[in-house]
Amino acid sequence: MAGISAAMTPERTLPKDGTRGALAGRVWLPDADGPAVVAVRDDGLYDISRAAATMRDLCEADGPAALVRATKGTRVGTLAEVLANTPEQGRNPRKPWLLAPIDLQAIKAAGVTFPLSMLERVIEEQARGAPEKAEAIRKTVQASLGGDIRTLVPGSTQAAELKRVLIEQGAWSQYLEVGIGPDAEIFTKAQPMSAVGHGMEAGLHPISTWNNPEPEVVLAVNSRGMIVGATLGNDVNLRDVEGRSALLLSKAKDNNASAAVGPFLRFFDGEFTLDTVRRTTVDLKVEGEDGFILEGRSSMSEIARDPADLVKQLLGAHHQYPDGAVLYLGTMFSPVKDRTAKGQGFTHKVGDITTISAPELGSLVNRMTLSTKAQPWAFGAGALMRNLARRGLI
Repeated sequence: MAGISAAMTPERTLPKDGTRGALAGRVWLPDADGPAVVAVRDDGLYDISRAAATMRDLCEADGPAALVRATKGTRVGTLAEVLANTPEQGRNPRKPWLLAPIDLQAIKAAGVTFPLSMLERVIEEQARGAPEKAEAIRKTVQASLGGDIRTLVPGSTQAAELKRVLIEQGAWSQYLEVGIGPDAEIFTKAQPMSAVGHGMEAGLHPISTWNNPEPEVVLAVNSRGMIVGATLGNDVNLRDVEGRSALLLSKAKDNNASAAVGPFLRFFDGEFTLDTVRRTTVDLKVEGEDGFILEGRSSMSEIARDPADLVKQLLGAHHQYPDGAVLYLGTMFSPVKDRTAKGQGFTHKVGDITTISAPELGSLVNRMTLSTKAQPWAFGAGALMRNLARRGLI
């Protein structure tokens, strides 16, 4: 099986239309001992930190796409050179490498935004973290709900009636509440500066024996509540931990290297808009060292809550984010394909290569490892501020 290196090429990384969009990312500059915001162009990556010291600043600008295109910047190198500088290939610490394309923004996620994933959350809850019970519960839950709930509008009169019926049947769940009720589930996925990017290892807490990737579109939102762009994300989830109790959500979601984002932010312009995101299809492929292959697809057209509504529930008069936020939009993909034993469904194994891709956004590829084995998170907001000050960027 090919490793990460095979995916670290411009052809495998970039959107289908290459560098036509306004693409920006972050790279580590060894000479500066810190990160730089870069514009992605046909002839290479260009450091535009003099115009936007952080990705947060770029998202706050009036017209980020125009700023990315108009700023000349300093050439860092070719995209191929930067992508190839991975630990798997023996990273050269004297040359730049790719980072997650976000920095100071809050890292938030919306849960249970697709009917299919809502059903799987209910199953996790009723299975109490035991994968061997999932298939029998899945059949029972589907029979209880009945009909096609994909057209059900959360918070609607019809949704309220379904809630009433399910309560009478003793089948109500906290996951159904956020799935079809008026209020979305929006939680903190990880801390600012902690995300891992394309080509990096993604982490699984070692206590988990039932877990999965969650391929998602991630929106970039500035402090004024404006959605300025999008990228891809893997909202790594521990199904057994969350299944034991929803109050363990933070333990199931926020662990070292458990938030993957990338490869680049694509900013909205005349060709790439929020409507483009609404039509996007996200593909997932997991390739195991044991030869196991899992594939799936999520169509954003099937999301139950519109992305703009989710952003309004995230940010407004009730909650401010002065450095902006990124928001995982949720996934409809919940893998049920058996990997080790019949009826136990899918779970990751260390060494899995997870690829999340969309034609408009490119590919995000990570190798799965334990959070305790992934590179420790050591460069936070304080380190970033001190580094930018030394370089005269703030």
